[in-house]
Amino acid sequence: MLNAGLTVLGLSRFQFAMTTVFHFFFVPFSIGLAFVVAVMETMYVAKKDETYKKMAQFWGKMFLYSFAVGVVTGIIQEFQFGMNWSEYSRFMGDIFGAPLAIEALAAFFLESTFIGLWMFTWERFKPGIHALFIWLVAIGSSLSAVWILAANSFMQNPVGFAINKSTGRVVMTSFSAVVKNPQLWLELPHVLMGAGITASFVVAGCSAWRLLKKDHVSFYRKSLNIALVIGLIASLGSVASGDFQTRYLIKEQPMKFAAMEGLYKDSTNKGEWAIYSSFNTKQHKTTSSLDVPYVLNILSYHKFSGTVKGQNTVNKELHATYDKKFGKNMNYYVPTKTLFWSFRLMAVAGGLFALVAIVGLFFNRKKSQTIMKQRWFLYIMGLMIWLPFLVNTAGWFITEFGRYPWVVYGLLTIADAVSPTSTVGSLLFTNIVYFLLFAGLGLVMIVLSHRALKAGPDAVQMNGYSSEDTEGKVEDPYGTEAFNHD
Repeated sequence: MLNAGLTVLGLSRFQFAMTTVFHFFFVPFSIGLAFVVAVMETMYVAKKDETYKKMAQFWGKMFLYSFAVGVVTGIIQEFQFGMNWSEYSRFMGDIFGAPLAIEALAAFFLESTFIGLWMFTWERFKPGIHALFIWLVAIGSSLSAVWILAANSFMQNPVGFAINKSTGRVVMTSFSAVVKNPQLWLELPHVLMGAGITASFVVAGCSAWRLLKKDHVSFYRKSLNIALVIGLIASLGSVASGDFQTRYLIKEQPMKFAAMEGLYKDSTNKGEWAIYSSFNTKQHKTTSSLDVPYVLNILSYHKFSGTVKGQNTVNKELHATYDKKFGKNMNYYVPTKTLFWSFRLMAVAGGLFALVAIVGLFFNRKKSQTIMKQRWFLYIMGLMIWLPFLVNTAGWFITEFGRYPWVVYGLLTIADAVSPTSTVGSLLFTNIVYFLLFAGLGLVMIVLSHRALKAGPDAVQMNGYSSEDTEGKVEDPYGTEAFNHD
């Protein structure tokens, strides 16, 4: 069942994974970039320095691109609940509907409304009021994450529900319990910190590429400084929130945690942590490993002693708990290799982000030209544009693959959630169409961002005309001057 292949189940899973991965490229980027732009515009309000205003407009352009692509891919993702996962929608609708409705009617409405106001009213409001608009956009983006993660957290840790005996569906009995789900409030900070890392290192990386060409040096050095400060704070916050979330998994999802650490057998009291391991997933055993003693215990319990259950032990416990309901043939083992290496990518990247931010801030300190001389470091930062997207994807793999075989933990399996009317032919067709669509959208996003970066901050458009254009302004159709012709 784990390797479903070219079946309705396998193709449905692949399609949802592909859509979610691509959508999740842009969600944390747009959430984080809204915050970065808000900080830049606030700096303009506080310092009255036009450079910060130009920064907010320039990087805000990239935010608008990412927001637009994120909306399109999000709509496609939601369609799949009805198309490919109708049994899941029937089972989960009473729980899933409420957070999604609030997200659409409140958070997304707030976000989309004030994006419009922010875009078209640069010269119509006082700077402080206008900066408030982008802060409301950033708040709306974060609130959207709250409600989406509330639904996802129920799938990870069902709370506040009852099973309707006549229909077999879950029914919400306590909305407050769903909102207070500890899974949500451990997952949310980690996601928001990841969003901050993504946006800040994209801004830092793009700035580094322009500094290599000595283009608008003052502008990009200031952009780099703001991005690295936010990136450092987000990196440290990500490590801290990840620690809380990981320790929570030891108790609530021990199979996921054991796979992250590459454990098939229970750990010893020495708490060996594997730097590298190879696995025989068919026989459920580790074939080789390079271990460091006591590190696993320090990471898991913040002390030198203790043991962690391996997947073989957890598998027996899950069979004892669920065999009566789901049968003895269930496979509770998760994709160990995927989780093991995804977790190590996240752990190494978290430290790397913090290190690069610290070194970058030191090189870019005021009245120093060190950053311009360290071209090797600018190349490193430029290449790191892509790393946050890989790390975010790895985090999603851990969260979702680690729940296997459940779509709603302990209540509904993935195999039982798929639509009975879906066919292999229709799924192959839509998989190809979606892949081409996503590839096209991604290419457009990259091309537009590259053009904006190459054109530079002086070419940014405000209210229909270039900030450098003083002779040929395009008339604002909503301005009062449009009605004052003789």
